[in-house]
This record gives sequence, structure tokens and C-alpha cells, in this order.
Amino acid sequence: MLDFITDILSTPAILIGLVALLGLAIQKKSSSDVIKGSIKTILGFIVIGGGAGILVSAVTPMGVLMEEGFSLRGVIPNNEAIYATAMADFGASTSMIMAFGMVANIFFARFSKFKYIFLTGHHTLYMACMIAIILSVAGFTGATLVFLGSVTLGLIMVLFPAMAQPFMRKITGSDDVAFGHFSTVGYVASGLVGQLVGKGSKSTEEMNLPKNLVFLRDSSISISLTMGIIYLILVLAAGSEFVMENLSNGQNPIVYAILTAIGFAAGVFVILQGVRLVLAEIVPAFNGISQKLVPNAKPALDCPIVFPYAQNAVLVGFLCSFLGGLVSMGILGVMELTLILPGVVPHFFTGATAGVFGNATGGRRGAAVGAFVNGVVITFLTLWLLPVLGDLGFANTTFSDSDFAITGIFLGYLAMIGKEAVVLGIALVAGLVLSTNFLGKKTPETAENN
Repeated sequence: MLDFITDILSTPAILIGLVALLGLAIQKKSSSDVIKGSIKTILGFIVIGGGAGILVSAVTPMGVLMEEGFSLRGVIPNNEAIYATAMADFGASTSMIMAFGMVANIFFARFSKFKYIFLTGHHTLYMACMIAIILSVAGFTGATLVFLGSVTLGLIMVLFPAMAQPFMRKITGSDDVAFGHFSTVGYVASGLVGQLVGKGSKSTEEMNLPKNLVFLRDSSISISLTMGIIYLILVLAAGSEFVMENLSNGQNPIVYAILTAIGFAAGVFVILQGVRLVLAEIVPAFNGISQKLVPNAKPALDCPIVFPYAQNAVLVGFLCSFLGGLVSMGILGVMELTLILPGVVPHFFTGATAGVFGNATGGRRGAAVGAFVNGVVITFLTLWLLPVLGDLGFANTTFSDSDFAITGIFLGYLAMIGKEAVVLGIALVAGLVLSTNFLGKKTPETAENN
């Protein structure tokens, strides 16, 4: 039964569909409206997931080609990989923390000023896993581990969306949807950097091109061409023999590079369509939850939710974040520290999102420099996270996104002081979130609007 519940809660399409169903039912919509809204919401997330799958299959070979072509070796951050490695020892505690953490999320949203319901199920699962690892390394077991882990998870499920919301209003032009993806620190850093460097910079979506290049305004075309050039370089660096034997199944390497690049653009296109479908359904459905369970609540959704608002910034952000990861890796090499290789998948999703955030506050310069900073941030935070993961800190992979590192470093270094420090730290944060004196009369949103 626990596995069944975990599967539901960790599957974004089912989770978001249940939320839509609940919201529509609370509003006493007709059965046909409830069924239609729930199914279309699930359909939208399946479309997003399908697009993400196409993207992952297109970008994964990039990392392989880089390792082969440029002889790169080190720790590769990847949430899915570290989760799979840890589940043998931490599966039960992870499931319990995730389930009760979502209850804690609703509790803190209901009784604090942070009205966010975090709906990115797979990130909730990965964060629950990391919390279980660190609290176990700290010496907590049983009910104490689950309780502390659930409270911690519930807290960060309202705090990180609150950090991102002022930028979400700039991106979307409304306050209806919140942001739920655990790399918020990198995105906020990108938005702040955009404010610093982007004065007078035009948006990435404003391209003044000669008539014979006007086709580049179509993001699918520009992404295909840009990624095609990158893949051709990587294929040549890795060598035709390696590509044909290990990646292309005997297909000509040049043809393989071109098709993979266009597949990358196809993944972005599919995600954009799925996002539009979800937004059309989830916002009206969520009004029911806002009215009854958590007044004024906002759904915090996965990072592709912002992609349609600055499609060119998606590509700019990915490339600049990846460059930031490469530069950071070089610095680590010079300092003779553990090499954190720039994982292509995390740099795409976090870098693309950072590009959108940076573009919202600083146009093209904000998108480029902000995403570069994101690449630096997730590299060094990942390095500092390794010591607190116990034996898993010596694996060849680790958690990839900034909020995992921030949460892990907070808990892990408190644990180095003692178990009492962990309990006190969690209790202090919970008290601050629930404290009227701490929040005052203005929420992060109203403060921004005023």
C-alpha cells in the first residue's frame, strides 16, 4: 500500500490530476466538467513528460561525447541516479517522509503567510530521499527521522516557492501560478544578476534580423541550428568510430548529430504545448482548493511552466549555464578539488529556467549572465554537499540542483554539531514560518506589489 501511495504521489501527471479533480469537485462543478478538467490536466502533464523524455534522450549523448572527446572524468550530478543508488537503504524512510511531508506542506500553507502547494511530485520524492539520507547519517531513526524529515520537507515546499514568486509575477504577468522546482536559489540568483547587469538590454524574444534570416525568430529553428552546430563539434571530437559503435547504431555520425539536434528542438516544442494545456486547466481548478482548504493558495508547478514566456531564453540559458559549469570545473581542477562535471540534463532544465528568470529582469544580458551564474552556483553547491551524504558522498553521482544542496548543507552541518542542533534548527525555521511577528503584515507577494 505504501508503494502504491508513493507511486501516485511521485507521478506528476496523476498527482496534478487528483489536485484538479479535488479543486473542481470542491467548486461543485458538473461531473462532465470534473472528468474533462482532470483528464486534460493529466494529459497536459503526460505531454510535458513526453517532451522531457525526448529532451533527455537528445541531451544525454552530449555528456557521453564530451567525456570521450575531451577526456573528462569526475562526479556527475544527477538526481535520478543518486536516488536510484540510495533507495536500497533509504526507500522506506523516503516514502514516509514524502507522504507526511505533503501533509506538512498543506499545514504550513494553511497556517502561515506562504500560501503555496508544491505539486512537482518527482522533485518532492528526490528531496525526501536526500533528507532521509542526511538525517540517517546524523543518527536519527524510526519515527523521529520521519517526523523531522516531514517537517523539513513541508517547510521547504512553501519557502522556496515564496522566494521565486516576485520573479514569477514578472515572467507570467500574473499572480495565479507559483514555481515549484528545487533549484530556486540558482533561479533567484539569475533574476538578481539580471537586475544588476541588464539595464537597457532588450528581451531575448526581440530579435531584429535581416529579411533572409527572419526564420530564426522561430525558436524551434534557432534551437535546431544551434544544437546542430554543437553536436557536430562533439561528434568530430569523439570520433566517428566511437559514435557509430556506442551511440548511433551504425548510423553516419553527421546524420546522427543533425537528427539528435532536431530531436532536442522537438522536445522543447512538445513541452511548450503541454504547458499551455496544463495552465488552461489547473488554474481554474485550483480555485476550489484556494476557497476551501488553503485560502489564497497557489499551485507551485515544475520548471517547464515558464518556458513559453521566453522561448529563446531557454536555449541561451542552457548554453550559458553549461559554460558556467565548464568554467567552474576548470577552477576546481586548478584548486585540485573533486571535479564536478557539468551534467547536461540538469544544466538544461536549470539553465533554461535561469535564462527565463534572468531575461525577465535583465533582458538578453540578464539571461546570459544570470544563467552563467546558475551554472557556477549549482557546481560549487554540489561540491559542498558531498561531505554530508555519508558513504553516498563517495559515489560518482550526487544531487544536482541548488535547493538540494542548500537544504543538505543546512541539515548536514547542523548534524556535525549534534543531533540537538538539527532539532533546534528545524524547530527555529518552523517557528519563524508560523510566526506572525516574523512575517509581519506583508507577504513576499504583497511587499513586491506595494
